[in-house]
Amino acid sequence: MESIKQIYRIGNGPSSSHTMGPLRAAKLFLEKNPSASRYEVTLYGSLAATGKGHMTDVAILSALNPVPTTIIWKPKVFLPFHPNGMLFEAFDGNGKKTDSWTIYSIGGGTLANEQYNEQKAKEVYPIHKIKDIQDWCENTGYSYWEFVEKHEGPEIWDYLAEVWKVMQEAVRRGLEAEGIIPGGLGLRRKASDYMIRARGYGSSIKNRGLIYAYALAVSEENACGGKIVTAPTCGSCGVMPAVLYHLKDTREFRDSRILRALATAGLFGNVVRTNASVSGAEVGCQGEVGVACAMAAAAASQLFGGTPAQIEYAAEMGLEHHLGLTCDPVCGLVQIPCIERNAFAAARALDANTFSNFSDGRHRVSFDQVVEVMKQTGHDLPSLYKETSQGGLAKKYHEKNE
Repeated sequence: MESIKQIYRIGNGPSSSHTMGPLRAAKLFLEKNPSASRYEVTLYGSLAATGKGHMTDVAILSALNPVPTTIIWKPKVFLPFHPNGMLFEAFDGNGKKTDSWTIYSIGGGTLANEQYNEQKAKEVYPIHKIKDIQDWCENTGYSYWEFVEKHEGPEIWDYLAEVWKVMQEAVRRGLEAEGIIPGGLGLRRKASDYMIRARGYGSSIKNRGLIYAYALAVSEENACGGKIVTAPTCGSCGVMPAVLYHLKDTREFRDSRILRALATAGLFGNVVRTNASVSGAEVGCQGEVGVACAMAAAAASQLFGGTPAQIEYAAEMGLEHHLGLTCDPVCGLVQIPCIERNAFAAARALDANTFSNFSDGRHRVSFDQVVEVMKQTGHDLPSLYKETSQGGLAKKYHEKNE
């Protein structure tokens, strides 16, 4: 299992798989073919189906400009390796093809194909199941974040400090911004309104309202192409910051403890990424918002002094109760239902933490088992529910507005 840095990628939205991944792929292809006279990029499957709404073409063109580039869309063609396929081709001045490269954006901004897989680039952790890591924690007396430090080295704290800085900045920018989110749906930003209204209530409703506001703030920033942190994806980037920002503000946790919570959460997200997927195009939104909820629940439990068993239980509930969640964004935009979904998942993460901390951490279904079920459920879902915008809410909205 590789570094948790792959879970926390800093970049611009609206999608880690549909924006950040293709942008990185285009830059890599440009480095290999800097003297090409023109490029052709063919997008397949989910990338083609929702790429325009996710600004896939904008990302690719920004990397390859000013060289003339043609984007070809093939939404009904799914390559066998992964639904997010891309074919890059370079041509010389005589129109002769000089190079071609088929690559896939497999979630969280990660690239892979049959010969190349960033997800397996460097082994950092010798074990990749939470049960085994939990056993290590209970046998040694250490916690999950210390397991991360042991294998990542002390330099991981500088990286996580930057992650936390970007997360907080995204919350603050999102709370200040107002206006219409681009994309054509006419959605207005809601974060600032929710924050103002929340402050007018008593403590319980106020806290819930502020959680909503913080999650909306980051998700709206993402939808507008702002700078965010994948946790584990762009589409689910509002969950972790909302929980951590709220707990720091209300409980006055030191930044050092927040970073430890980020390490713990990253470990759980990394286990899912290694053993299943965090790609909405592969397993639906259960792999994005579901995993984000699990990560945030683990982080909250860590902050409140949960035992390794209680932390695992909180994460297990966060993912278990998102099983089967479809990814059917309206008009291919990371807006409906994605933005609201982040707010609800952030609140649910805190509920999972509370529930687990009332217990002794013992329960029947393990986190690793839920990861296995999530993977199988994702594979069983029809493609129209996996980021193609051809079914579910996306289809219903289209029918209503025809």
